[in-house]
Order: sequence, then structure tokens, then C-alpha cells
Amino acid sequence: MNDARVRLRYLGETLGLLFPGPGEDRPYSVLPHPLLPRRLVPRVWWHPGGKTVVPVGEDTIETYLSEVLSAPVRVVLHIRPALRVNRKPILEAHTPDGLAAFVKIGDTDRVRELIANEARALHLLAGAPLKTVVPPSVLHHGSWHGLSVLALGPLPVRRGRIPGDLLVDAVDEISRIPDHGSAWHGDFSPWNIARGADGRLLVWDWERFATGVPHGFDAVHHFFQRALRRTDPATAARACLAQALPVLAPFGLSAAEARLTAVRYLITLADRHAADGHTPFGPPERWLNPVVDFQETLT
Repeated sequence: MNDARVRLRYLGETLGLLFPGPGEDRPYSVLPHPLLPRRLVPRVWWHPGGKTVVPVGEDTIETYLSEVLSAPVRVVLHIRPALRVNRKPILEAHTPDGLAAFVKIGDTDRVRELIANEARALHLLAGAPLKTVVPPSVLHHGSWHGLSVLALGPLPVRRGRIPGDLLVDAVDEISRIPDHGSAWHGDFSPWNIARGADGRLLVWDWERFATGVPHGFDAVHHFFQRALRRTDPATAARACLAQALPVLAPFGLSAAEARLTAVRYLITLADRHAADGHTPFGPPERWLNPVVDFQETLT
């Protein structure tokens, strides 16, 4: 089954959860095209393709969000890809004044756990004296029809190059959140960050936030995810070890400490995948073990 069909099937399942009906039929459109489904939006006359009819009754995710956000809400639904353990419905909540919130819906036990962790992390960050990192604010965290609902304030995202010193300062600030030891964002990937207009770093998707990890984990994760865009997991893992010192030297690590941190990061990532029950990079013996074995020959 191709990607478009998988996404559309998941869209149908999601609409059944969020608009349980019965209700008045309301037309929506799949954009940019049904053959490339990425968003479901309220239909207007110039949209391409046929319409998707959604039964909008008195008890839908829109009526729920309208109540908690104290304004009439229409939603745009992001049509999620397949084969992601943390796949979840993601909504844009629009009011007459514009985009009011990004909303994550927890529809499985694992996703509900991740959403709850993000809510805890963001409440912690709201009380931290951050100078470099700007996380989203929690507008609402609750439950509707057995689904967890986390509404986050939108960040003013601008795409563009992020200076290396800003990345270093952000990783360092996250790791030094007061009274929580060495903390890390957990998914400090290029697609989860952007430079703000004031020069600070906007950072979202805090579902994997955790403490008690070696200093610099976020920097290695960022390097690894960029490497995966250009090469296979085994090569990217080897690059993490080879480039550990230049990646981690800004945090005061020696060459030996940097190599050990890179290996511990890769092991932590493999453990995460095992706990989630999926192997996006293939069996660890193919991409992880060679790096660990090579590190052991250096120590």
C-alpha cells in the first residue's frame, strides 16, 4: 500500500475519533492534493480535488476546543505518515483571530504517556529562567472521550540557518535547568527548532524530555539526525563516533569523554526504540554494535 493510501486510511480513522457524529455534513479538502495528502482543511471553492464530508455534531473536538480556548474553533488536521510509534493526530486550532494553538491528541497508551511527559516538561520550563531557549506554552491539557488533549501556544517560526553558537548555547541551557541535574530535550532534531526573530532558539516537541543523561546528548542527537538525511544508519552512527570531539568539545569534553558520550547516546537511542517496539534503523547489531565494538578497541 502506497504512502497516500496509508495516510488517507489513517485520516478516516482519525476523523471517526474527532468527529464521532451524527451531525451536519461539512465539506473539507485534502491538500495539497488527494495524491499527496498532508492536511485536511475546511473547504473553499478553489481547492483542487473532491470534497471530504465530515459529520459535525454537537460533541466534536472542535466544540471541545472552542470551550477550553473560549473562542469558536475550526481545525486543520495534519495527515500523519505511517510507521511512526508516536504517530498521533495533530491539529491546528483556528479562531476568528487566527491560529490559536497546535493540538496533540493522545489516542494510544504510549502517545498519552508521551503527551503527559511533554506537558510536565513544559510546565517545568515555564518556571525556569531561560535566556536562549523558547518553548511553547501549555494552553490546555485535559481529556475528551478518552483521548488526551494537549493544546500548545504557536511559536512564531521562521526558517533559516541556525548559527552554531546558538545551538551550543541552547543545548547547554537545556542541560542546566536548575535542580534537575543534566537534562536533555530528547529529540533536538533540525525539524524541531528554528531561530526566532529576537535571536533566541524556538524549540518544540518536548515529548522525550528527560534528565540524568550525559552532558551533550542533544548535540549528538542533532548531528546524528542530520547525518541520517545523507546516509544510512550504520554510516551515521560511525560518523557520530568519528566527529564526537568537534561536536562535544564546546561543552568541555575531552576526546575520550566525547567518544564515550556518543556511544552512550546511540545505546540510549537503541533502548528507546526497543521500548517503543520498533526498529526504524534495522537491528542494532547492524548499525550500533560495530560502533560499540570499535569504541572498545580504543579503550
